[in-house]
Amino acid sequence: MSAKDFSVSCPIPIQDYPYVLLAHGGGGKLMHQMVEKMFKEVFVPDDTVNSHDSAVLNCSTEKIAFTTDSYVVHPLVFPGGDIGKLAVNGTVNDLAMSGARPAYLSIAFILEEGLAMETLWQVVQSIKQAADEASARIVTGDTKVVDKGKGDGIFINTAGVGLIDHQQVIAPSSVQKGDVILLNGDIARHGMAVMAVREGLEFESSIESDSAPLADLVFALLNGGVEIHCLRDLTRGGLASTLNEIAIAAKVGIKIDESIIPVREDVAAACEILGLDPLYVANEGRFAAFIPAKDKERALAIMKGHSVGEGSCVIGEVADNTASLVTMKSRIGVARIIDMLSGEQLPRIC
Repeated sequence: MSAKDFSVSCPIPIQDYPYVLLAHGGGGKLMHQMVEKMFKEVFVPDDTVNSHDSAVLNCSTEKIAFTTDSYVVHPLVFPGGDIGKLAVNGTVNDLAMSGARPAYLSIAFILEEGLAMETLWQVVQSIKQAADEASARIVTGDTKVVDKGKGDGIFINTAGVGLIDHQQVIAPSSVQKGDVILLNGDIARHGMAVMAVREGLEFESSIESDSAPLADLVFALLNGGVEIHCLRDLTRGGLASTLNEIAIAAKVGIKIDESIIPVREDVAAACEILGLDPLYVANEGRFAAFIPAKDKERALAIMKGHSVGEGSCVIGEVADNTASLVTMKSRIGVARIIDMLSGEQLPRIC
């Protein structure tokens, strides 16, 4: 979308306010217009949510899930998404991993003075579109502006409330020996989409982030009668860190097979150029599911029939030991331990 398109659609006159200006003390005409015209009219277009210091929520279940997260990705816009889409999908996916249906979100912006208004408007539109796709309502929020050079454009903090209307306990404590581990598609795309732009890498086809809401697929499994022991989205630290966290929390061993784990050729090439291991690269639309072996075929059929699960596969199993180690059978048949990294392999990609 061009700057001209933004000027037509943005409720704030970009020709008058092309950039976010510092509003000392939090007031000012521009700040008022941003809150009233850009945020409220987009996120809360009716009178069902009062303009007050807090939102009052009606929860139809006795059990809810609650999560919070912050997003500091650079660049703000990348192939397949931007920081706004990332913030919403990341939050609703955290809820979905507890078996909760996303219901309510809060959005808080920390904006850097000098941010292009058209960039902010694009992010706002992405947030709205992603929330609608996830059937989640944005019911409260906040905006702050910091001095130029102290905010890197936009930081976003979110919180989410989800409703749990089933009896399954989806958590690492439910993992059992003999469980199979399902993955809903190829890994490492989000991290490489961001890094390819950051490092100026060019491929025959653009690597796009896999950022997507996962709740519909999770509830398709639940409604299909699949017994789910644990779910975890493969964000910071990627597949390897996720499996290690679950192995430690559940006090079990995990075995996976490298030859089965799907990685696109262009993503693998980008990882090789940058000296990165795809197992540790962040994803934003991928999760691991731990389920009983008896439900494997049913779960795979359900997942492959969903748009964010077409590449689903079984990548391993929970081993019969309590060493809390993740081991991987390599393509040449050698087993090796997959440990957690001592530091971050990729900074600021989610």
